[in-house]
Order: sequence, then structure tokens, then C-alpha cells
Amino acid sequence: MVNIGLIGLGRIGKIHFHSSMRLKNARLVAVADTSKTARHFAKAQGIKKVYDDYAKLLEDSNIDCVVIALPTFLHSKCAIMAAECKKHILLEKPLARNVREGKKIVSKVQKAGVKTMVGYPLRFSEFAKIKKEVDNGQLGDVVNAYGINIWQGPFLTISENSIPLPVRDWWFNPELTGGGALIDLGCHMINLLIWYFGDEIVSVKSMLGHRFNMPFEDHALCFIKFKQGISAIVNVGWYCLQNTIKIELFGTAKTISMAIGGPAKTSSRILYTLGIKPRPASSAFYNELDYFIKCVMNDLKPSPSAADALRDLEIISLAYKNQIQHT
Repeated sequence: MVNIGLIGLGRIGKIHFHSSMRLKNARLVAVADTSKTARHFAKAQGIKKVYDDYAKLLEDSNIDCVVIALPTFLHSKCAIMAAECKKHILLEKPLARNVREGKKIVSKVQKAGVKTMVGYPLRFSEFAKIKKEVDNGQLGDVVNAYGINIWQGPFLTISENSIPLPVRDWWFNPELTGGGALIDLGCHMINLLIWYFGDEIVSVKSMLGHRFNMPFEDHALCFIKFKQGISAIVNVGWYCLQNTIKIELFGTAKTISMAIGGPAKTSSRILYTLGIKPRPASSAFYNELDYFIKCVMNDLKPSPSAADALRDLEIISLAYKNQIQHT
């Protein structure tokens, strides 16, 4: 039985909380969060070890691995400390705020010899079926690809009546987030496309939009060229009440299109994100965590790794540098 410690009980943290409670080969034994409300929630759910400082959780020798669901600006310090404490790590995306921090994390976890995986749940969703079709050659040669990830971002609402939820201050500080919609949502789509094609990206450019006049982009287009010749467009944004995640691949033999989201699923998806209405154990987040635990149990290298996520950060960093100006 693998013992899990959960660090952070925000939106995504609650998803991991509910997923971990349903695992067969692992158990959630400790939670850390600075919020009294979050700690009370954990205690009410039967968690006996509840901390206000994650350093105390990491000192617990009975904990085998940790799930880190903290804001991006806290990833580096927490992941490095976890590695030093010899805890295996599932770290929420993006890996870090920037490439420099990302490299520190990768160096530390490799030196410590701990298994480290970065949370990209789309790899454990219906989108994994596309990977099989690409690998089996059913599309022929893929020529173009299109990835869409549009939703509410930090402006999350709780119901079909669009009641807004409070937004933490750090969301609006580019020094703490590392960027806007491109790093937040674009990393998902870029990681997915690289996974599909198993190929190197040779050029990347971006066009950033500022609909809400924030200090970073709230929507973006990212133009990518792969070494084998595939062209891809990644379209991300924080501006729509209707959540849509979509992949389209255009091949010489077949075109494939897959999407999740839409009006009928918006409300339930939001509730699940908040941890108010957990989905069944077949959810992508559950599948992701279950896979990570199996890697820990069977001494396997999890994927996507910290090094994979660092590559995503490097590509996004280039996209920010290579901006196409609006005319």
C-alpha cells in the first residue's frame, strides 16, 4: 500500500483528494494547506494528519509520495524539498514559472532519484485514443494539427447562472504565474501534440491577445512546426463560459476530430473542478493518479516526466519571445 501526502487543497487539489480516496493500492494519509477551511475539509473527510506547513508533511517518513497542487510560483521550492526528502512526486502543470526554475526541479529530482511526473490529465482521457490511431498509421501521414483549449480560466463560475467565484491575487501577477493563458492552457495542448507525434519542434511563434487588459495574455494562438513537417496551431483562451477542449488531426488517409466540453457538460465539469461533485473513478484525473501510483509500486518511470514538462516550458518560452504583432 502506497501512502500519499497531498499538498494544496485548492481547485485541482480537491480533485486529487477525491481521486486518491478511491484508489485501491494507495491511501491518502496526510494533507497540507495554509487555509483553515481546507484543513477542516480534510479532517471532516477522515484525514488524521493535517498540516498548515507542507515541510511538516514532508518530514513524515511514512509518506511514500506527494501530490503537489500548489500555485505555480510555489512549485520549485516545494518539489525540490520533496525530492530532498526522498518523496516520489506528482506535480501539477506547468512544471514551473520559467525554464530556469524548471531546470532546477529536473536537476534535483534526477539527483535524488525520485520518480517525478507532471500532471497532464488529457493524456489519460479520451484523447489517448488518438495516440493509438497515429501510432497505428490509420491517419496516414499527418499534415496539419489543431488543438483548442478554451474555458473560463481564473474566472470560474459555479453554476449555469454564471455566478463568479473569488479569484486569488496571484492569478493576476505575471511574476507569480509565469504568463497567462498560453502557459496555463497551452502547455496541455503542446504536451499532447508532442506525445502524439514523438517529434521535435523546430519553430514556434505566437500571437497574444489581451481582451481583459490584464498584464498578460488572456488568449493566444501558437504556431508550431515539427521536424517531420507537421504544422500545428494551438488556440487557447480564458474568455468563454462554455468550456471546449478539442483536437483535430488532418492526415493523408484520414482526419480525426475529438472534443470534450460544450453547453451540456459545462456545469458538471465546473462542479467537478471544484471538488463539489466528484466524477466516477474513470475520470482522467483518477486515471492519471492511478497510473502514477502503479509506477511507484512497480518501480517504473512515469510519463510525462519532469524533463518532458521542461521541454514544454522551453517551447512556451520561445513562443513568448517570437510574438507576431497584431495589425
